[in-house]
Amino acid sequence: MVPRVGRSGTVIPPSVVAAMVAAASTKPLPGVFHQFEGTLKSWGYLAVAVALLVENFGIPLPGEAILVAAALYAGTGRLNIWLVFAVATAVSVTGACIGYWIGSRGGRRLLERYGKAVRLTPDRIDRMEAFFEHRGGWLIVFGRYVEGVRQFLSIVVGMSEMPFRRFLFLTTIGAVLWCATWSGIGYFAGDHVEAVSNYFTYFAIGAAVLAAGVVIYHLMRRRRRRS
Repeated sequence: MVPRVGRSGTVIPPSVVAAMVAAASTKPLPGVFHQFEGTLKSWGYLAVAVALLVENFGIPLPGEAILVAAALYAGTGRLNIWLVFAVATAVSVTGACIGYWIGSRGGRRLLERYGKAVRLTPDRIDRMEAFFEHRGGWLIVFGRYVEGVRQFLSIVVGMSEMPFRRFLFLTTIGAVLWCATWSGIGYFAGDHVEAVSNYFTYFAIGAAVLAAGVVIYHLMRRRRRRS
């Protein structure tokens, strides 16, 4: 092993470097992410793939937390961060396409049957479909950052009959941005990951609330025009 030079110009012996690497690789993941360490140790990239795949077509799973935990795991040298990012992006797009297919094949019936639990009335479903058909592009890209929206977004878009090519293009952009964000936060934040991810989550929620306000204002304004 080649000796490293410290910030003060001193040479760090190879044995010390090896000890530092070993200590980092055995250090437990911080905070809430520690609960995923056993799963990542046993299944590695497959755990990330399964969690994000099923989450993207409507089954609520902590995909975001698992992705951050995998990035933290990569930061200790036990996974490759580029593979984590590549796997997460690929399965997110694949899961979103499955959700789109579910929505286009019968998602409306499912939402009409079970959507009442979250106050999704048939009238609201109609308005959601119309919104996605005409102005839903930006929401497909950035809606991934909102928990609860990410899981059902693709199903609703499939119901709106948006052309699949346009959906695939937009959801790929969204998946790349979302996976890059949380992979980067997990990999570079280290022990401060919880604070950084909380701040970013608050920012995403604020942006979602602002976006919802714009949508509500637009709908109310259109309703006043009709009346």
